Amino acid sequence: MIRLTRRSFASALAILPAATVLTRAGSAQAVPAFQFESIDGGQYDLSDWAGRPILVVNTASMCAYTPQYDQLQALHETYGPRGLVVLAVPSDDFAQEFDSEDEVAEFCDLNFNLTLPMTTITRVRSPDAHPFFAWLDQEYGVRPGWNFNKVLLGPDGRLVEHFGSATRPMGRRMRSRIESLLNT
Repeated sequence: MIRLTRRSFASALAILPAATVLTRAGSAQAVPAFQFESIDGGQYDLSDWAGRPILVVNTASMCAYTPQYDQLQALHETYGPRGLVVLAVPSDDFAQEFDSEDEVAEFCDLNFNLTLPMTTITRVRSPDAHPFFAWLDQEYGVRPGWNFNKVLLGPDGRLVEHFGSATRPMGRRMRSRIESLLNT
């Protein structure tokens, strides 16, 4: 069995063509062009995943919700082949993350065998929030209240739903919402 690392998965995604999705009115709507630094080097550009649903989750290694990594990985394995992108965004905004990306990567690999894309440690709360999280706040009034806050973007790059920390990634509500985006 071949084991993909986050790096090899990101490389595989890079060869997929970027897409533009037509909205109901027929005008083109591109996924926002926000970039994140990859924890493995390089970067992710959300616009590279245009036409695909994207679940962005602000994570932390020392949080009561950290076991959700198992379910995020399960989402990635279950729905990734059908188009879903699960992006983990480690953050220390709630003082529950390691000090370095190396520690985060090692912790996630050893404890959860993660292969989903993961960013470097990133600010998710104002005033120094990453531009993606600032955009969510400005456009939709959505800001992480804690770790493992989940934001689901549709294939057109618009916010579909915001899920709080307690929402289980493999729970019926989230899977139903994801499946509805994959079946369209």
